[in-house]
Amino acid sequence: MFQEQRREKILQLLQENGSCRVKELKELFNVSEPTVRQDLEALEKSNHITRQHGGAYINTISPCSQMFSLPNRGHEEEKERIGKKAAQFVKDGDNIILDSGSTVTEMSRHLMNRKNLNIVTNALNIAMQLGMEPTNSVLVIGGEFKPPTLSLTGEKGLATLTDLYVEKLFLATGGFSLEAGLTYPGFSDITLKRAMISSAKTVYLLADSSKLEKVLFASLGSEERIDYLITDSGISKEYCKRLEEAGIHTIIA
Repeated sequence: MFQEQRREKILQLLQENGSCRVKELKELFNVSEPTVRQDLEALEKSNHITRQHGGAYINTISPCSQMFSLPNRGHEEEKERIGKKAAQFVKDGDNIILDSGSTVTEMSRHLMNRKNLNIVTNALNIAMQLGMEPTNSVLVIGGEFKPPTLSLTGEKGLATLTDLYVEKLFLATGGFSLEAGLTYPGFSDITLKRAMISSAKTVYLLADSSKLEKVLFASLGSEERIDYLITDSGISKEYCKRLEEAGIHTIIA
């Protein structure tokens, strides 16, 4: 892997997880610790991250976490439209899983008038928002805290999903490819998202068109389990046709 590609992937990983240790990056990218430190130094000079003893953290964590909001990463108008459209598929009394992330957060804002929802989520901001409705029941998936997405992740949360079955899952992704399936900057979410998919009857993938055919570092696959893709008008008719052939129905917001 070329130096610039590696540094870009390290930045994506930090944006997703909030922080990383040098030893973790060394093993993940199969390079030496001095090489990792050089990469982190370069990213710090570009003002993306702050190094600390044994690792680094992304610079956007502190203010966003304090305000309990997610940092803007672009395509905000598309995400808002996708979230609004996705909310139309939730009715009072539904049993749903809501993934973490900016697009699903936008969706949750349009669920404020729903009643009697049974919600399972790993997103603390979504749990607090929808849990304010007294008729809703919110089950939070536990695990390791990820400040950039205000979410909990890791294998410790799998017990929450054991023997759980819901009607609908609204899933986020870092990238999606017909060949690689669902892809993410790092491996921390893979096991939990796979369990979410296994616990749902119908899977809705929420992804703006910039994420289509974008392949990130870690692949979950599972494209055959996606029933609906909710995206924006940037998707081409040809790609919609390819998705339909793969059994994925496209909904354009």
